[in-house]
Amino acid sequence: MRRALAGCIALSVSAPPIGVFLTLRRMSLMSDAMSHAILPGAAVGFLVAGLSLPAMTLGGLVAGLAVALLAGAVTRATVVREDANLAAFYLISLAAGVLLVSLRGSQIDLMHFLFGSVLALDDAALWLLGGISTLTLLALALIYRPLVMECVDPLFLRSVSRGGGPVHLAFLALVVVNLVGGFQALGTLLAVGLMLLPAVAARFWARDLAGLIPVSMLIAALASVSGLSLSYRYDLPSGPAIVLAAGALYVASMMVGPRDGLLRRLVRPRHLEA
Repeated sequence: MRRALAGCIALSVSAPPIGVFLTLRRMSLMSDAMSHAILPGAAVGFLVAGLSLPAMTLGGLVAGLAVALLAGAVTRATVVREDANLAAFYLISLAAGVLLVSLRGSQIDLMHFLFGSVLALDDAALWLLGGISTLTLLALALIYRPLVMECVDPLFLRSVSRGGGPVHLAFLALVVVNLVGGFQALGTLLAVGLMLLPAVAARFWARDLAGLIPVSMLIAALASVSGLSLSYRYDLPSGPAIVLAAGALYVASMMVGPRDGLLRRLVRPRHLEA
């Protein structure tokens, strides 16, 4: 439980800021596609070296980056939009990954790939998650200004700088890296939950980007602690419990959040009368 909490806190620091930028760029569903794109690479690492953390991590990184670059290249070469290309590659990757795992593994191995095992984190996995968290925060600090400009006005960024393309690729790399880290703890099907749900919930509490990022981190950390506590107390699967806790915080934020929450919209203050 202590290692699971440490790993989830590391993910809570790095993944929600990525989710904030994904929601601002209206690319939320892209993270779901990329989470499935890493599956065949991790499966190849599993076939080569078994349940080896370095092999599966390297395979997942290569597969995720390959899918992101291929989708971008096909988008530039054809009339099909990037979201459609990502959907196509994600379906192919998911099917290929499940097939590869099934060739050598068992039903238990497949469930481990898809849903993860946060209670089975070892020291190597914790070092990996800590390294990903540190790398993400440093990289976001370096590309923060052009990344914000690309979210607000990408045409202006292209007119004054040639950094739009490299920044976009660096951001996609950060998405893949964090999904690989989430895959180690929560599996491919649940890794997106800790990235997007806190980011969406933060929109009901913060006004600007300077508030969205820390609030999303706080919500993710609270979801990790509460989800693990519930799983320990009631003997529940830890990964789904964490994501459901994040979902409950999202629903609560949607209801009572001060920024356009439903209750605030229903109970509006009366206007001052002369």
